[in-house]
Amino acid sequence: MTTNTQPRAELEAPPVARRRIRLSREMTKTLVVTVVILTIVAVAAGIVSGSTTVLTQALVTGVLTGGIYSLIAMGLTLIYGVLHIINFANGAMVALSLYLTYEVVSIFGVHPYLALVITIPVMMGLGALVQAVLLNPVMRAPIHTQLLITIGLALAIENLLLLVFGPNPLSVQLPGNTGVPVLGATVELSRIYAFIGSLVLVAALWLLLKRTAIGTAIRAVAANPEGARLVGINIKGIYILTFAIGAAAAGAAGTLIAPFSTIQPTAGAIFNLTAFVVVVLGGMGNVPGALVGGLVVGLTEQLGALIFPGQSPLLAVFVVFLIVLFVKPKGVFGRAS
Repeated sequence: MTTNTQPRAELEAPPVARRRIRLSREMTKTLVVTVVILTIVAVAAGIVSGSTTVLTQALVTGVLTGGIYSLIAMGLTLIYGVLHIINFANGAMVALSLYLTYEVVSIFGVHPYLALVITIPVMMGLGALVQAVLLNPVMRAPIHTQLLITIGLALAIENLLLLVFGPNPLSVQLPGNTGVPVLGATVELSRIYAFIGSLVLVAALWLLLKRTAIGTAIRAVAANPEGARLVGINIKGIYILTFAIGAAAAGAAGTLIAPFSTIQPTAGAIFNLTAFVVVVLGGMGNVPGALVGGLVVGLTEQLGALIFPGQSPLLAVFVVFLIVLFVKPKGVFGRAS
């Protein structure tokens, strides 16, 4: 005999409240474990290097670099969280923003960071156009269709940059870009500005998602597209807006890193690779996780270079990446299905 009566415990329990408490404890535990592991790695790096100054320099540089990685990964994880599209063109968009910044500075002779007023709207418009014209018509197609479109877009952007600007690397000079002491380390001002700018933009994106009606609509579409459609939300419009915001984040990152980056058509490839690692570590679609993941990757990259001298700084990053994939495929801060 069957019955529709639900178990008593399930009826009486406040499931939402319980889930919040459980996730909060899980997040705290994960953060503590991450900090402990990073501390052990820092001690090992200090022993191998034999110099407190070198270790301090690696820690400060790792945090600053990690903040920039977070911003680059933010658009990637936002697009995946809402549209379930892995945007392989994210790195190419960063490269395009680098060239836009170079052109703005060369033509108008303005401060490099003033180029943000042009690169962010231009990249936002490009992102909206890509989603409206190329991706919205295939949102119900198999996932490899969208992946191929973003890969093709990346190749198109890189080859267009190569055709217009040529293969020779370019650079953007930041006035007064000198080294300053930070907690015993010496860091260029451009990296500090980029770190602060990244944190401000990440906080602005978080507030947009959590404190505005548009952000509520984006989160509703990410959680339940059909439910959002039933309450009158324009699903395709939200898709276009989300991809535009993701592209704007890549554009902002390109301008912020322009003063200390080599500008060339394939410049975004390395950032693309690192951003994917950050997103996987933080949990696909997890915006706060992308911030923490970026800091973890930045520190791992710098401390790994001390532990494995003479090897690529990314060696330790990919070792951590593979371990996380095997141990926790949903990411360090990702939620279980």
